Amino acid sequence: MIHVGRKLRVLVILAGFLVSTAHGAVIKEIRMWHAPDRSRIVFDMDHHSRFNVFTLEDPVRVVIDLDNAVLKGRIPAPGTTGQFIRRIRQGTHDGGTTRLVFDLAKPVRYFVRMLKPSSGYQYRLVVDFYHHTYNPEKPAPDIPADRRGDRGFLVIVDPGHGGEDPGALGRKSKEKDIVLQISRRLKKLIDASPGMRAELTRTGDYYVNLRQRSALARRRRADMFVSVHADAFTSPSARGASVYALSLRGATSEAARLLANQQNLSDLAGGVNLAGKDPQVARTMLGLSMDKTIDQSILFGREVLDELENVGRIHSARVEQAGFVVLKSPDVPSILVETGYITNPTEEKLLRSDQHQQRIARAIMKGIERYLDKNPGYFSQN
Repeated sequence: MIHVGRKLRVLVILAGFLVSTAHGAVIKEIRMWHAPDRSRIVFDMDHHSRFNVFTLEDPVRVVIDLDNAVLKGRIPAPGTTGQFIRRIRQGTHDGGTTRLVFDLAKPVRYFVRMLKPSSGYQYRLVVDFYHHTYNPEKPAPDIPADRRGDRGFLVIVDPGHGGEDPGALGRKSKEKDIVLQISRRLKKLIDASPGMRAELTRTGDYYVNLRQRSALARRRRADMFVSVHADAFTSPSARGASVYALSLRGATSEAARLLANQQNLSDLAGGVNLAGKDPQVARTMLGLSMDKTIDQSILFGREVLDELENVGRIHSARVEQAGFVVLKSPDVPSILVETGYITNPTEEKLLRSDQHQQRIARAIMKGIERYLDKNPGYFSQN
């Protein structure tokens, strides 16, 4: 890698395959997703290809050479390439090499890797662009604020999947799109309620790491966390909504993970600082906090499930429990709502309709209100 000036800090991960194919690789399609903190560009290929990455200056640009490859997909137009890239250019070099040039709009850090075929995709060259100050090893700091304070009752609404992760697939729709639409409707309802407000873990079609979603709830001192999904099954006859809370096994494994990381020891258990505590004491305190949170999550989920039953069929008549990563905040009551089966043609049609999406959002909102009416003391203690 060529060293560049202070204006550009670069980190390159070459996790690729270093043997060229005999008959060459075809870049069939170029896909992009833009998050507030990054842009991801994916080059779909029918075979792996040896690649080389370097930077050039005046102007600053990132260059990727792909050996024995040909581009058949369309290059994204300028103005569609996100905040970090002015434009993408393509050319040929030394006969059989495809050269991709990224003209940069600002200093960046970037990651490049080749992925093996999986989940219905063939080989993919994935390029991520971040702000030049991005540090993947440094977690975002907690925000020092009162749990309630003047900012109102805060609900984190998490639209599942996103970006390169479409979630469950129906005949005409993708889970990631439907749950984002429902989540936006739910946010509007929460924001319109006096003393309450909501934040989305993603506001567009991009992927957010699962642990980052629950970590956001902790950093924001959220009062509740609701993850919105749509279910799938091999049989199209499966249908109905479900609500999940964290399982005890999931809580035990998460407590062990949190206690193993010294950075997590402060302000884990509902504001109780575990740093410097005897390991057994810390384990007990955190366990009690997570047990209490699970109990409240189940009560919260029960209210939401009762309201969803007024909207349509229920797949499970009780709040189920599983070790979902997004539900593992130790001190934020958290539920995951499966709004229906996208693989069921009838439910997919409902999930695509504005009216049904609004009914689901209202049902979750009513469940939140019912829970708060019945459990006002829990939040006044926090």
